[in-house]
This record gives sequence, structure tokens and C-alpha cells, in this order.
Amino acid sequence: MAAWFPTLALDRWRRGQPPADPPDQPLVLVGETAHGPRITAASAPAQAAGARAGMLLADARALAPGLVVHPADPAADRAMLERLALWAQRWGPHSALDPPDGVIVDVAGVAHLFGGEAALMADARAACAGLGLAVRVSIAPTAGAAWALAHHGPPGASMAAADDPLVALRDLPVAALRLDAAVLLLLDRLGLKRIGDLATIDRAALVRRFRDRRNPAANPLLRLDQLAGRVPEPILPVVATPTPLVQRRLLEPVRHRELLDRVLGDLAAALVRRLEALGQGARRIELALWRVDGDVVVRRIELAAPSRDPAHILRLLAHRIDGCDAGFGFELARLSAPWAEPLALTQADLDAAAEDHGTSLAGCIDRLRVRLGAAAVAMPVPHASHVPERAQRWVAPDLTLATQDELAFRARPLKLLDRAEAIAVIHQAPDGLPRLFRWRGAVHEITRAEGPERIAPEWWREKGSARLHDYYRIEDSSGRRYWIYRRGIAGDGRGGAPEWFLQGLCA
Repeated sequence: MAAWFPTLALDRWRRGQPPADPPDQPLVLVGETAHGPRITAASAPAQAAGARAGMLLADARALAPGLVVHPADPAADRAMLERLALWAQRWGPHSALDPPDGVIVDVAGVAHLFGGEAALMADARAACAGLGLAVRVSIAPTAGAAWALAHHGPPGASMAAADDPLVALRDLPVAALRLDAAVLLLLDRLGLKRIGDLATIDRAALVRRFRDRRNPAANPLLRLDQLAGRVPEPILPVVATPTPLVQRRLLEPVRHRELLDRVLGDLAAALVRRLEALGQGARRIELALWRVDGDVVVRRIELAAPSRDPAHILRLLAHRIDGCDAGFGFELARLSAPWAEPLALTQADLDAAAEDHGTSLAGCIDRLRVRLGAAAVAMPVPHASHVPERAQRWVAPDLTLATQDELAFRARPLKLLDRAEAIAVIHQAPDGLPRLFRWRGAVHEITRAEGPERIAPEWWREKGSARLHDYYRIEDSSGRRYWIYRRGIAGDGRGGAPEWFLQGLCA
């Protein structure tokens, strides 16, 4: 069974939004490209107004000025498709991803459990509609035939196992063979528009024309054989990864903090043993406490690096449960690690274990995030930009991120000003080295200067009037070092005289 979600990105976005926006608004999702924002998904009202997927946003706004624009999130779409593939195993023992917006389910021998193939497809459509997802479902003897029916056949189409797919699907377009755009264009120029047209071509002619095409999406002959079942098409089933989880059902409700800490300590030790057996370390910890009256207290913490230290986990949880209302007591406690990463076993240093070496960097970050909030602690990571103020991004602390040294071809100051400050400079010639500069009311005599390091503007994101920067590393008569730059050069035709700015302080 093939399930195609033609509006997956839009449906996922709507599921995360309040139902305040009207459903008939012309909505588009856009992604950043080298040539500007480009539409990745468009709703039916937006398509009626002229917007299409793949169109530049500027061109779409010229046709439909009233477009409602939101950023696309391909990673979230992929994560949702993976969850749908696992959820689809309710109709078959195995399911596989069909990126970017489909799922293949093995339903061999299970249709009678739902009352037949038609009832199975009806159940799938009803279940997806309950989730707010538009879907087209079809069943066929092979994965290729099921895909072709779901994408290009009539709604709810299916094939019997005894039917010949090449005969039953002969009227479908050749795009139903899952071929590349270049191959489809070639077949269209040859006048082969239907699967039946392609099936009538002499097989030897197809072999000669496409024998060097190893990729199935570029070989119509291989796709025909997969469609007919002559060549096996294995699918990679999606396997759910069990979440490390431990829980304790208490004989008597716990209301006092001392007893609760003992329960949490036991849970932390049990979770660490589970993680150690899997060779993993926790990156996210979730604690759920069920009260006698039915309410659930949930606390979550995220770690800067994978950890299996029960004392560290217990210390972080202790801060998060301060002040939580126990009511008439907790009767069930559950501790899980929904996000875990591989963590190798290491031999502990028995002599150093008895000594106190302080807190590790990861432990310090975890404590700060628990005390101050997750948004209060961030770390800089390199970003692919030559412009100094854009050469890094601030992200949530993650010590597992690899250090990127690709941009370390030039030394940068230890401190960059939040905003470059204008300075007055005296130089020998319009393009010569600076000799004096005035900053914050003080005049500095330049004794040494190195440069210039010329950085051109990023033309794909800035206006055409943007000017290039010439950077200099200088030292004044007192031994203090600065990083300054000149914006523009004389006679560049992009403004008046060049301007000077102080960007940072050097060591």
C-alpha cells in the first residue's frame, strides 16, 4: 500500500498553529536559496492566485500581493514523515519511507483483517483525516505499481494480485515510473508519453539507450521491470527505537521531599544501567510524576553532552522539582531518556575517583541552564561567512558539535564590538596606510599597521550599493592594538568618501 501526502508540509504547519487563521487564506511556505526566498509549498487558494512550488517569492508576490508567507522547515517535515511511517504499521508489519512525502506499507496477507482491501484503504483515509492530513492511498502487487496509482491513478484505486501491472497501468503517464526530470524530458521528445507507449518499444532498443544508467530513476527499463515485478525492489523498513525508560509504582503515595529524592535516586541509577546496556548517554531527560488525583507533573532537562552520571542527573532533577505541588502524594514515577546518543564505555581512574576535580564544562552548562532557563545559555558556532559580524551563530549549548576550522584562515580579534564605531583617520594617501585615528575623543598615533585584508560584500543578500571593506590590524604608540576597516574606496561610484570604523580589540 502506498500512502501519498501531497500537502504534508502545509498540513504539518497547520497542525502546529492555533485555528485562528481562516482556512481559505493564500498560504505559502518558503525556503532560502542563493537567489532569494523560493516557494516550497503553496495552498490551494495560493495556487489559484498564481503561486506555485519552485517559484521565487518575489515573482509570486507580483501575481498575488496578498500571500501569507511562513518559513518552511524540511527537517520537521522529515521527522513527521518518519513518525507517520511508524504509525502506518497499524496496517502492516513493515513500512518504509518514500521521501519526501510518502510511505510504503507491506499489507500482504492482512487485508482480510480489515474486511478487504477497500475497507483497509477507507480505514487509512479516515485515520489520516482525523490527523488533519490529506492523503491518497492505493494498493497494488508491487511497490512501484502502488506508487503509480497513488500519484497518478484515480482516488482509491487498487489492483488485484493476478493483474498484469503493465496492462492495468498502460494509460498512466511515464512520470508514474518515478523517473528523473531529464529522462522524462527525453521520453517526451521521443513521443513516449504513456507507460503503454514505453512498453511497446523493443526491449533491445531500450537496453542500448539506457544500459549505462545505473540509477533506477534514470533507467526506464529497470523501472518497468520493478513495476511488473520482474526485478525485486527491496524497501528499507522503518524500525522504532525504544526509548530508555524506567518507572516505579509506589506502594504508598509519597508527599515528602526526602522520600521523593530517594525514589528519584533509584530511578536515576536504573536509567543509567539501561543506558549503559545500550551503549548510550542521555541528552534529554523527562520525569513524569503521577499524583493520586490523576494530574501529572512533567519536568524536562537537556544536557550539553551525553551523560550516564546518576549523581549529575539527580542533581539537575532536584532543581526542577523544587516547589512542585505533590497534592495528596505521588503514586507513580517514570524517568525516560527520549534523546540519547552513543557513549562509549571508559575505564575509570580509581586513584582520581577519590579526588574532587571540580565540575566539568558540560556539567556547569547543565546547571546553569537548569537554574537560569534554557534560553539564558548559548554557545557560538562558526558560520560560513567572510563578513566578521556574520561569521558565527549562537545556538543551544551542544559540546558534541564538531569544531569547524574552515574559516580559520585569518586571525580575528579576541573581542568584536557589538556595533562598529565610526572613527576619524588621517592617512598618507586615499588608499594608503592610516597614520592617526580619533576614537572616543582620544587621538591615537599608529606605529604599526598590517593590511589591508579586503572583504567584498555578500552580493546575494545585500543591495548593489554595498561597499567593500579593507581591514587593518594596527598598534598605537601605547602598545594597544585595534582592528579597523575602511568602508569603500575612493572613486568606486557607490557613495561619497570612504568611511572608517573600529571593529574590534586585538590581543
